[in-house]
Amino acid sequence: MTEQPETLLKVLCDRRNLGAPDFVALFDRTADEVVGKGTNNPTCSERTVFRWRAGKTRPESLSADTRRVLQAMFACDVAALFAPPPAEDSQSPAFNLEHEINMTARDAQDDASATAAASVSDTSLDQLTDDVASLARAYASLPPMEVFRRGRALQEELQSQRDRTQVPTQQQRLLELTGQAMALLAAAAFDLGSFDNARRLARAADLYGESARFKPLRAYADGILAYIAYFTGMPGEAVSKARRAQTYGGLGDVARRRLLAIEARAHGYLGDTDSARQALQLSLAAESGARDDLHDGVGGEFGFTPERLAMSSSSTALLIHDGEQAEQSARQALDLVGQRPQASRSAHVLGGAAADLAMARLLANDVEGAADALTPLWDIPGDQRATGVLVRTGQIQQFLAQPVYRSSTLPRELRDRVEDFTRSASTHQLSTRSALLQLEA
Repeated sequence: MTEQPETLLKVLCDRRNLGAPDFVALFDRTADEVVGKGTNNPTCSERTVFRWRAGKTRPESLSADTRRVLQAMFACDVAALFAPPPAEDSQSPAFNLEHEINMTARDAQDDASATAAASVSDTSLDQLTDDVASLARAYASLPPMEVFRRGRALQEELQSQRDRTQVPTQQQRLLELTGQAMALLAAAAFDLGSFDNARRLARAADLYGESARFKPLRAYADGILAYIAYFTGMPGEAVSKARRAQTYGGLGDVARRRLLAIEARAHGYLGDTDSARQALQLSLAAESGARDDLHDGVGGEFGFTPERLAMSSSSTALLIHDGEQAEQSARQALDLVGQRPQASRSAHVLGGAAADLAMARLLANDVEGAADALTPLWDIPGDQRATGVLVRTGQIQQFLAQPVYRSSTLPRELRDRVEDFTRSASTHQLSTRSALLQLEA
């Protein structure tokens, strides 16, 4: 049996590198243009394409619309398409420059339309940016579990939007926002006492910051890891994390102030008084005017307010046994937080500063002054008694358990009240920690 010669159609397809799947797609698009979009448009399958290219179909057997589509696709008479290609020296219709330009332009338009479809609206991105910023700024006045619920919903929405877009600038922006949501989740998990989960989430935030080349986010995540190390009895690692975070470029004064304050407390824990004082002084002196898009631009939980710095300073002073400085800084923190509207006052700062002030007075053997300092503490709701506050009140409880106070009424009453405050909050933390683990499953 003689092998059937190839057709002009096959030659043209080969020249265009037009495989069967691409042929079918081009045929469908051309049919929409030539015949008009409708249910009766001619179609073809990949198997049909192979038969046409092999010359196994008679052109007169095709419908009029199919012939119109093929002629529009190749700018050539349909009978010639299904016939053998003309001789090399003949006038071949195989290459029509204008038609090729038209087809190239049409394919480029289709590709651009597909890319545009694989994107998200700027309005959606703006809203997600606002949502992340709003959660960060409301953090101080919300229970940590509520922050975690909102942050989880935001993280899921951001992930959904990332799956929808192929636009590089949108991917970049969504990576930054997802990292910020992860960082807020890490902070909430830490405040709930779920240190292992907080560590995982902080590392996830750091990875998003690395992928997005967003160094302020990486610095913030390292700061959380330093906090976790500090509160889990690893002050040396806390110093290392805080110092590493300070090496990132593009950080503003707020970021450096926060990281130096963390470092100072870790040095205090280690008993390195000189390094603690030096880091503390550097933190207070960070006033170069530099800003960054996270700590300053978004702010809120990503920021580091003056009252928060004062509270951290009081804790450092206690660690290096400087009761006078501890009282001064704690009082400053309470004065600053008291100047804010009731709805925006941080329970964490209020409780932490009150506990530090009480401890400073206890170190001076002023039990009545300590009891007075703790007055703001009792009004903090159970679901807002975060890790930092509970650690401080636990230290007060332990201090008042010393034998010297056992026979005195006021120290015993104060110890019992602090114990109830800590126990009820710890019970709440355990229940919310269980819920947190279920959310992460």
